Amino acid sequence: MRKPRLMTPGPAMVPEDVLLELARPVIHHRSDEAKQVIVEVSEGLKEVFQTKNDVMILTSSGTGAMEAAVVNVIPAGGKALVLNAGHFAARWGAICKAYGVNAVMLDTEWGKPVDPDQVAEALKQHPDAVAVLGTLSETSTGTGHPVEAIGRVVAESDAVYIVDGISGIGAMECRTDEWGVDVLCSGSQKALMLPPGLAFISVSPKAWAKIDAFDAPSYYFNLKAARSKAKEFDTPYTPAHTLILALRAALKRIKAEGIEEVWKRHRIMSEACQAGVQALGLELFSARPAEGLTAFRVPEGLKDSQIRGKMAERFGVTTVGGQAKLKGKIVRIGHMGYTDELDVISALAALEMTLAELGYDVEPGRAVTAAQQVLIGKGAAALA
Repeated sequence: MRKPRLMTPGPAMVPEDVLLELARPVIHHRSDEAKQVIVEVSEGLKEVFQTKNDVMILTSSGTGAMEAAVVNVIPAGGKALVLNAGHFAARWGAICKAYGVNAVMLDTEWGKPVDPDQVAEALKQHPDAVAVLGTLSETSTGTGHPVEAIGRVVAESDAVYIVDGISGIGAMECRTDEWGVDVLCSGSQKALMLPPGLAFISVSPKAWAKIDAFDAPSYYFNLKAARSKAKEFDTPYTPAHTLILALRAALKRIKAEGIEEVWKRHRIMSEACQAGVQALGLELFSARPAEGLTAFRVPEGLKDSQIRGKMAERFGVTTVGGQAKLKGKIVRIGHMGYTDELDVISALAALEMTLAELGYDVEPGRAVTAAQQVLIGKGAAALA
């Protein structure tokens, strides 16, 4: 018997009370009850996003919110600066291409954070840029980017700052309004503790001015239509309202813990996982690790599929490998959302035993001890 532990950077584990909401009888999506749920989750999402602006709910993956951001904010032929530092950052460029947007790719080495000074220089060179497209947590590399610093730079220009927060929101600090993020996109299946199927997007007044200036070539992802219905606590088209009901339960958990404490918990778990990985002599891939996942390079002589396969088969711990040019080169351990300190310890113990069984030189308990030392020190300080 193997107890499954989904330690991936999405989909992430879902709490039992949230899953039970999905087992309730289906209600009508235009009923007063359904609208009341949207009233409640709207307030909860504002708290998680740290925004006073409405957070609109889309029935799609997080990529749907990214597409909605591009097609509604940037007219065809317009220019966008893409902060290209990973597989999902590059997706911004692909979406721009699909809608005839001129994407200027500002490349950063994968695993390195975007340099705000590079963004400032690019805005000087491209004063006609409509938007800057960036990422909070680059899932493909395990890197967190300096959104606050970049936001200050973009705020001094006419461009709007659009951020993919899909694997970051709820896992790492992000103060949307305070940091100058004009459009923030997220998805349900990561730190918000739901199955896939919902996307969320907040829009600032500065971004609404761009949106209202032209007619977007979009029907389903039309943000003007979403804004209009949001005033009625409704959606333009049939929503995944069973997931919205479950979202209410997930947001209650976040509210009970407090968003600041949620960020702190993720930060501590991240530092513990990093310490455990490094104690095994493994190299972290990212120079600025994100809080929701830890990525490490596959040690010489082993394959990522061997490590991930044995962790899953032998211990029930599911992790993921690299994507695109990192395929086969890294392993990524997720620790976001419905994850606690003992989940991290379990994953590290499974990693230790897996590496030992694969012939890698491992001192049993080394990773677990290193992680525990972080958790004991940080945890005690957090409770003080």
